[in-house]
This record gives sequence, structure tokens and C-alpha cells, in this order.
Amino acid sequence: MTAITTIGVPRETKTAEGRVAMTPDGVREFERLGINVYVETGAGEGASIADADYVAAGADIVPAAADAWAQQMVVKVKEPRPDEFGFLRPDLTLFTYLHLAAYPEVARALVGAGTTAFAYETVQLDNGALPLLAPMSEVAGRLAPQMGAHFMERTHGGRGVLMGGAPGVRPARVVVLGAGNVGWNSAWIAAGMEAEVVLIDKNLDRLRFVDQIHRGRIVTLASNRGAIERSIAEADLVIGAVLVAGGRAPVIVSEDMVRSMKPGAVIVDVAVDQGGCIETTRETTHTEPTYVAHGVVHYAVGNMPGAVPNTSTYALTNATLPYLLDVAVHGARVAVEKNPALLHGLNTHGGRVTYAAVAEALSLPHAAPAAALAR
Repeated sequence: MTAITTIGVPRETKTAEGRVAMTPDGVREFERLGINVYVETGAGEGASIADADYVAAGADIVPAAADAWAQQMVVKVKEPRPDEFGFLRPDLTLFTYLHLAAYPEVARALVGAGTTAFAYETVQLDNGALPLLAPMSEVAGRLAPQMGAHFMERTHGGRGVLMGGAPGVRPARVVVLGAGNVGWNSAWIAAGMEAEVVLIDKNLDRLRFVDQIHRGRIVTLASNRGAIERSIAEADLVIGAVLVAGGRAPVIVSEDMVRSMKPGAVIVDVAVDQGGCIETTRETTHTEPTYVAHGVVHYAVGNMPGAVPNTSTYALTNATLPYLLDVAVHGARVAVEKNPALLHGLNTHGGRVTYAAVAEALSLPHAAPAAALAR
């Protein structure tokens, strides 16, 4: 598996997805190393990046998705859609968000095509950190209270509650499930909007960290069924932020708990692209972002950061560029030897699933990534 000399950047096809996988500055980094970048025309429009900006950085603009997908390596934002499955092939290296545990049809397509596929969300450092999931988790976390506040408005189906209340009127009660990057950012922004915020997690050290940073402004609770039940029943807005790297999110809010909520309360399940952590969740889109179940408004858009594509594109490229460069310059096999974090990122190769959590979630055989690459 040799070094890569051509990279394709196709336009995203998921509904209302405006992000693009590379900025002009990213293109320039590849071009200076002699790696040609081919960007599908209009790929950056949703993120307010013009074709001319890519050309100025050294990219070639190609007229169709097939031209971008024809390159040795393709970088994307979201998982391949069914209309893109035909572009998958054995000699292709793909680097994108995959979330294969939630999208088994994508896993089957990648395995069937024999594609070497890296997932941003499973690249993992020795300390357990997920450096390529973090920027989008931060964006999604900061966006969740904003979306929740919007749909709490009566004209959008909610109870008509203002996040910060008013003098003499109690503010919204916001419950955030999970104190990782998504949850902490959600709680932080909700508190900044003057809501009454409860953050629930099973990791007491994480709760201590939040408590020290926010000095009691955010109420922290240890996670258990009783605490979750009581908090959910009192909430105006519930933000689900429980994620498992590469695997399906655990369901921690049952349908009965949703039934106990106030009519017009809002749920924002940020974990939906990993299956969701709330039993009544089903994935929605930016064009039809909500539905009502048991009188509760559910917002469950699978690509939330796509609502703010300019911010998200730059945040994503800042994080992914060093890893993309590693794979392009050295090829997949050498790159994972030089950078062990990338070994965790490999999800499929040679017709096999190489990430254990994905294989377990989909009941598929698992092949150790290093052994699979050595074949």
C-alpha cells in the first residue's frame, strides 16, 4: 500500500449537508507535497467556500462526483450514501465519519467493495481521547441548546419556555445526559443562556472537573436510573449526549421516561448518528428536523454540525489535516505503524471489518487491523 498522489473531495450528498472535507488551506498543504487534490465543483458552496478559492490554493475543480471519487484517496465529511456505493472499490482509501454501528448498510458496502476505510470518530490517542470526533462534538454540543431553545418556542411546537426565563419567572430546566465533549459544551452554553442546568454522568471525576470549572453554576448528578427518571420528568429540554467510540450509543432514557415528560418539552438527541441514547429517537434531517412522540418534540438530526457548515468545516479540517497527511504521504500500512492512533481509525480493509466495536454491533467477524493491512 504505497503513498497516495491524488486526493478527491466530493460534494456531500446527505440532506442539507453543507460541510466540505477540506479547506483551501488544506489543499495547499497537500499541493506543496506534490499531492494533487481534485475538488468536485460546488463542494464548498454550503460552507461559503468558492471554487475559485480552491483553485487559488492549487486544486483542480472537476465537474462530477465520479471524477472526485476516481482518485486514490477520497476525503469526506459524512458516510457514503447509497448513490455513492458504486464508487467504492478495493484500491480506494476513504477517510470520513462512518458511524458504521448505526449504518450497517454502509458497512456492508465497504466490506463488499474491499475498500480501506478510516473513520474520523474512532481515531484514538493513547489516553483515550478522540481527536477527530472532538471538534464536531464541540460544535454539536454548543448547537444543541440553541436548537432546543428554538423548538421550545410555542410557534415551533414547544411549551413556550424562554431559556433564561425573565425577572420573577423561572428559567428553562435543561437536563444534559453525558459529560463528555458534547455534554459539557451543551451544559456550558445552556448555562450561558441563563437556563437551570443539570448535567448527569457516571464518571464522578468528570463531574468534579465540571463543578470546579463552573463553580456550581451547573448542577452535577451521578448517573443512576432514579436520578435520570426524576430529572427527565421535570425537564423542559433534554439533551442526549451519551456516546461510545465506534459502537452503538446505549439507550438510557426509556419510552416510559419520555411519556413522563411535560407536553411540549423538547429532546435533542445528539447521539442519533450512533443510534441514539433515547428509546423514542429516530433520525431526522435538517429539512424535517423534528417529530412529536408522546407529546414531546424530538430533534434528532444525524449531522447536526451541518447546520453551521462554515464553522464546522474549518474546525474539522484543523483536526483532520495532520492525519490525512500521514495517510497520503506514507500510505495506510506505514501510516498506522508510524501513528498508532490511526490504527484505531481503520474500520474496514480487504473485505473485513477491522474495528472491534463495529464488528460486535453488527455481528460481523472482526479482523485485527494490523494483521489485515499486512495481507
